[in-house]
Amino acid sequence: MSSKTGLEGTVLRQRTSSREKSDDEEEEIMVPHAQLANEANVDVEKMAHNTGGPGGEGQSNRKENGSVREMDNEIDTFHKADSATEPLLSQHEKESDSEEEMERTIVKKPAAETSLSIAFQVFFPYLIAGFGTVGAGIVLDIVQHWRVFVEVSEVFILVPALLGLKGNLEMTLASRLSTAANIGVMDTRKEQWKMIAGNIVLTQCQAIVVGFLASIAAVVMGWIPDGEFSLHHALLLCASSLVTASFASFILGSVMVIVVLLSKKFHINPDNVATPIAASLGDLTTLSLLAWISKLLYKAIETGHQLWLAPTIICIFVIIVAPLSAYGSYKNKYTNDVLFSGWNPVITAMVISSVGGLILDFAVSNYHGVAIFTPIINGVGGNLVAVQASRISTHLHSHSKPGQSLPDDAPKGCRNPCKTFFGGGTHSKTARVLFLLVVPGHLIFLYTISYLQAGHTTITLVFTLGYLIVALIQVALLLVIADWMINYIWRSALDPDNCAIPYLTALGDLLGTGLLALAFHILWLIGDRDSDVGD
Repeated sequence: MSSKTGLEGTVLRQRTSSREKSDDEEEEIMVPHAQLANEANVDVEKMAHNTGGPGGEGQSNRKENGSVREMDNEIDTFHKADSATEPLLSQHEKESDSEEEMERTIVKKPAAETSLSIAFQVFFPYLIAGFGTVGAGIVLDIVQHWRVFVEVSEVFILVPALLGLKGNLEMTLASRLSTAANIGVMDTRKEQWKMIAGNIVLTQCQAIVVGFLASIAAVVMGWIPDGEFSLHHALLLCASSLVTASFASFILGSVMVIVVLLSKKFHINPDNVATPIAASLGDLTTLSLLAWISKLLYKAIETGHQLWLAPTIICIFVIIVAPLSAYGSYKNKYTNDVLFSGWNPVITAMVISSVGGLILDFAVSNYHGVAIFTPIINGVGGNLVAVQASRISTHLHSHSKPGQSLPDDAPKGCRNPCKTFFGGGTHSKTARVLFLLVVPGHLIFLYTISYLQAGHTTITLVFTLGYLIVALIQVALLLVIADWMINYIWRSALDPDNCAIPYLTALGDLLGTGLLALAFHILWLIGDRDSDVGD
């Protein structure tokens, strides 16, 4: 049988094997093409024709006025008998499939990972991030003796809040971009750059607002114990916080974009590397900017010739930069909802970190050795829990949308903390890997500090044991909290990419600073006063 297509219609020739007709007889049936389109939803497969079989006395040939719908039951026979129409069917099916693929988002499921592959991908970014926190600790250990940090001690309250921006903003940005890369949103270049641009201006707006609020919190927390208020010191804190938050956010946001794009190009899971890399330069960049701008503004106030500098900086960022950034993120479809719904976790995290800053201010005044270790223990804990949070969030996004049912392997409430580490599933496997990275990582960082002869504390065996116990407790608590919190946020119809990491890193700052201060106090009480602990 052969297939011909004309302007008047489609001609199907059928060869019958009926006893009454010879094998050479053919019957032509005219089937209007428009009728086929309407009756069969433009599916060429509905053009099937009836064929007779051996002994088929009950089989009858179709006539010109026959119903097209009666052909449906003969589709399989038609495909076998009429090989000439197969190219047409194949071409039509390919065109239909390509149109459907362009109209829907394809969810990509990441391949299963082993513990070894997770450890391999996480360990090196974790080390790089850790050395970044070591650098930040050395910087803080040096600048704590600068005149501006001595005279305006409220700057110490700003330190955890501004260092926490990497968790509030940059790690959150990294998590959003990682999720988008894993589920296929960033597959087209146009959508890729729309999402990147929107997120950069969003983090700029959030950084300015959080920096401004952090400076107010530092002023209030410094004023309550002393009962003294200095307008020039308040302006210095506000201007320093705004410049540091804005510049650090732009630099680290750009780094995050590059890391996620490179991870996607080289087929590396960005959830494993993006958030640690965010912290590798985050603490060092933020702390260096804060120390530099604070020193500059303090000199301007001290000389009395440039008192206008701090108010001018505040006006530029609050009146010009912040509104423009807010407008840009409002017009972007990827960040519009976050602009309105993403403030609660960021501001709450800032308040939690500021409480940690108050503890740091008290601890540094009594134990100078705390300064160098605070960015390290806080940074390491935040980095590890951010990896887990980003991975869990990506897993949830690959199954459904926020507010919908959780996957079968997700906890439905507060479960036994042991199941976080020893339960089944990929997340328990990841939690074990991350927890086991704590001790070797911190030992490397402690050795680096000892080798550089930095800080005010001699690293003894007793100190090392106390420090490692504090680090293990901090990370274990954070991983257990993350296992519950992210699923709770999901059930509340919120996006964990926007909410979870700010809360977790802020809790990491509070736990790390508080436990470290407690460890130093205990070491002082039991007599580990070698060298200059507490001096």
